[in-house]
Amino acid sequence: MQRKHIWTNVRLILVPLFLCLILLAIQHVLDALIKGVSDMTGDCKSNANLSGGMCPIPNPPKLPPMLQIPEHELRSVETDFLPYKDLPDKSCRGTMGGSCPVTILMTGDKQPLGKAISANIFATSFAVNSSDLLPTLANNILGSPIPADKDNYADPGLYPGLPIYNIQPLCSANSTWPLSLETIQTEVKCVQGLCLWRNNSADVNNELFKGSYRGNPAGITNEIAAAYDLMSTDKKNFNVTIWYNSTYKDEYSTGPEKLVRVPRSINLISNAYLKFLKGPGLRILFEFVKEVPKHATKLKTDIASLLGPLFFTWVVLLLFPVILTSLVYEKQERLRIIMKMHGLGDGPYWLISYAYFLTISVFYVASLVIFGSVIGLKYFRLNSYSIQFVFYFIYLNLQIAIAFLVSSIFSKVKTVTVVAYILVYGTGLLGSFLFRRCLKLSHSQEWIVALELYPGFSLYRGLYEFSQYASRGNGMKWQDLSDSGMGEVLCIMSIEWFLALIIAFYIDQVFSSGKHPFFFLNPFKKSSSIPSKPTVQRLDSKKVSIDMGKIDVIQEVQQLRNEGSAGHAILCDNLKKVYPGRDGNPPKMAVRGLYLDVPSGECFGMLGPNGAGKTSFISMMTGLLKPSSGTALVQGLDICKDMNKLTLGDTNRERTSSLYGRLKNIKGPALTQAVEESLKSVSLFDGGVGDKPAGNYSGGMKRRLSVAISLIGNPKVVYLDEPSTGLDPASRKNLWDKSSTFVEMSRNY
Repeated sequence: MQRKHIWTNVRLILVPLFLCLILLAIQHVLDALIKGVSDMTGDCKSNANLSGGMCPIPNPPKLPPMLQIPEHELRSVETDFLPYKDLPDKSCRGTMGGSCPVTILMTGDKQPLGKAISANIFATSFAVNSSDLLPTLANNILGSPIPADKDNYADPGLYPGLPIYNIQPLCSANSTWPLSLETIQTEVKCVQGLCLWRNNSADVNNELFKGSYRGNPAGITNEIAAAYDLMSTDKKNFNVTIWYNSTYKDEYSTGPEKLVRVPRSINLISNAYLKFLKGPGLRILFEFVKEVPKHATKLKTDIASLLGPLFFTWVVLLLFPVILTSLVYEKQERLRIIMKMHGLGDGPYWLISYAYFLTISVFYVASLVIFGSVIGLKYFRLNSYSIQFVFYFIYLNLQIAIAFLVSSIFSKVKTVTVVAYILVYGTGLLGSFLFRRCLKLSHSQEWIVALELYPGFSLYRGLYEFSQYASRGNGMKWQDLSDSGMGEVLCIMSIEWFLALIIAFYIDQVFSSGKHPFFFLNPFKKSSSIPSKPTVQRLDSKKVSIDMGKIDVIQEVQQLRNEGSAGHAILCDNLKKVYPGRDGNPPKMAVRGLYLDVPSGECFGMLGPNGAGKTSFISMMTGLLKPSSGTALVQGLDICKDMNKLTLGDTNRERTSSLYGRLKNIKGPALTQAVEESLKSVSLFDGGVGDKPAGNYSGGMKRRLSVAISLIGNPKVVYLDEPSTGLDPASRKNLWDKSSTFVEMSRNY
């Protein structure tokens, strides 16, 4: 079948090539647009760029250091969820412009020393020398509620029109001062600084957490600017731990992280300690911050790294509908049952199907990585190929195992196709929406692990990590597994691969092959091919009405079952098939309590009008349908429990035509003789017909060929469902005569 559809497989494997070419085309278009924007910006000298963009910055500006402070409406005040009464009243938030102080917490082993140091933190006035601005500005504590940028080429807190705050122990009314710094013209406003003592670090940590928007379930924010734990600090030792807010950044951004203004917090506590020891004459001046010079750069965007997690999640997941629909198609068309009748056991079926899907998947992803690397996508070229191979190989195996598992739920190809593609696109979109948020939140690690239990999200997380490391320019290496989420993802996918494969095989054995739910408890127990005394199915007189005219038949069948079915090819015991009702119609009784005994060597014909249940009976006997109740024995084997043995037993291995002869262990001269006799029995051997391709046969010839396939190899039991329908009278009589002769010959073997 795969040889017949080889070009379909080739086209499937080449899909990544076209997708990579699409990415390359988008990259070229984006590069052209960026170049056009760059050309429009003009000369770097006339368009000074101090934001760390494309222009060179040989002499970065000197910027005054600032303390990160909360917005006035977010500053800490007295609330119900905090027990402290030394915080300012919340009415300060309602004043014009906000008058809430900036709070700093202190704790340590020695409270008197700590309070003495805290009294030295804030300057008592704002005084600057315009002729020597930066050194004198360093004696003042400047703060800004505007978060810093990703570098120090420019500080967003110093943009014109934005206020800068000077933190003092006490502010007079309307305390503002103008500030002129090179091209920056702004004003400095006074804000009160409040140092509060806490008994221990646990209290500090509790207040910081509850005051954050993450720690307060009511969404009330009560932010602290900074906190210091002096620990064992004394006049001979300076030992301090500093708390600072690291969340002043865009939590949903995938670009470089923003800076946090920690150096000023360190300088404040250091100067306060020096002032406590040596007096106000000794200080560590923090005059300015300055970025390193940089060369001119070109703005580039790697579209593969930017779109990688979402785009490549969809690319890899496109294999899932292909695998799933193929498995459900075999189920819908009953191809597996037919293959099982022709000798294909469960083990070879799973091995061949799994190996085929894995081979296609490996070639598919390999073409994706190879094509992407050839056209220069950094997403593939920078990340270690060995890590990529391990990641994709584990996920592909997991995807195949999940497809086998999910295929047991569905029976219609159209339904499963819609569901599969919804899962593909929904997984990518949900992964992009959820992970970009959760990965930025430090407290959501347990949610990330929970999301990764879904295989599609594990795929997205791994591709996300590849994207992040590729965008940084170094790519992922093996030593990076512990620092990234890739190691966690690989472990989860490996465990799920193993579990999904076991569960899928178990469901297949119980529901498709008819084994007992606890068949694995006795794996070495061998059952006899012909039970000496089968278990009798008792009829419940309270639930089943019995036709009194059939009592003798029922008793005879029950007696035959008790005695064993040796010498009886087929033995049916109250075999029933009921099709469920649909569209408001009642259930349809197709086979109504059939009792039947066919001795070995007999040709038994079942007659009845259309819809009488003949095909349903044969379908149950051959394994295409499961009985609603009752059972039947074929050569002593139960069709409800031993269908694998019925279709795959050693006594039936020679039942196929030459198309399946080698699979059925018919070899050499025996195969040639069996094919010749079967084709002669249906008049398909003479006149060169036997060498003609079966696809070119007429409808009647195909019917005769089916009979020939059924009769080859001396089968013990043969089911023929209206084999002469559609044949002309001469061919029909010839088929009856020749096949009867063949059956008689087979009986004498």
